[in-house]
Amino acid sequence: MDQDIQKYINALVEKEQQLRDSIPDDSDKASARAAELRRLEEQLDQCWDLLRQRRAKRKAGEDPGEAETRPVDEVEHYRQ
Repeated sequence: MDQDIQKYINALVEKEQQLRDSIPDDSDKASARAAELRRLEEQLDQCWDLLRQRRAKRKAGEDPGEAETRPVDEVEHYRQ
């Protein structure tokens, strides 16, 4: 499962880089690209959070399968 999450993270990072490298030719496309980048960043944050949860549970001797994807609002606003 961790490897699947890591593969998904890698795919999101690749897509994020492609979006950042693309040059929009008008402001509507720039706005759409910015919104898509934000969604990608949120998905990445959720994936990294899930992976950290799984690793922490494993280290604590708990079942990493009990880790769950948290809502974007929770992941984006907690303090580290």
